[in-house]
Amino acid sequence: MSAKTQHTKRMLPILVILAVAILGLVFLRDHLSFEALAANREVLESYRDNNYLITAVGFIAAYVVIVAFSLPGATIATLTGGFLFGLYPGVFFNIIGATIGATGIFLAAKAGLGDRMAARMDASTGRLNKLKQELDGAQWSILFVMRLVPAVPFFVANLLPALVGVPLYRFVVSTFFGIIPGAIVLTSVGAGLGSVFASGETPDLGIIFEPRILFPILGLAALSLLPIVIRRFRKDR
Repeated sequence: MSAKTQHTKRMLPILVILAVAILGLVFLRDHLSFEALAANREVLESYRDNNYLITAVGFIAAYVVIVAFSLPGATIATLTGGFLFGLYPGVFFNIIGATIGATGIFLAAKAGLGDRMAARMDASTGRLNKLKQELDGAQWSILFVMRLVPAVPFFVANLLPALVGVPLYRFVVSTFFGIIPGAIVLTSVGAGLGSVFASGETPDLGIIFEPRILFPILGLAALSLLPIVIRRFRKDR
């Protein structure tokens, strides 16, 4: 098998993800929206009441597909998890779906570009190699901060670790635990959608940026950065 063929096979998963993401952005934007959820809420509730286990498994599978292919509607999916299943086990379903989907992107990027890029950074000299060593020494902290800080797009937090050689287990663990605070907030909003639908309003998704919510999350992010600060302080001394 030629080197070009091998490269094409490695790139195929990430190319498929990109193609599906573009198609989803064009054709599914209106179907994965708050308006669509509001219009189909009674059907969804009825099906859940009659087929709870199938609904739960189907919801997690749909969440995995949405995240793995970077389709629009991840936030709506999280709200739907709270709406259909309540804060618990809704938040657990959301976290499982998001973690599996994120791992799919990570593995696709790692196979297509990540392993080769990480190897080149390890083999390089000068500033690039030094940067790679700094990243390797602070992977846990950086991974948790990327998950905790709302400003970091979820897709970026899935892609970048693959490009710098983060091990799979670190990615999975930091994703699972790092998204818990944000998932709890959005799932709780989804759990209260019944009254929102009844009043004809839309949910306040900006709640995650309110001080009472944002400050504790930023506090966790700062705590995650503490090992880097201590390491830098000891190095400087």
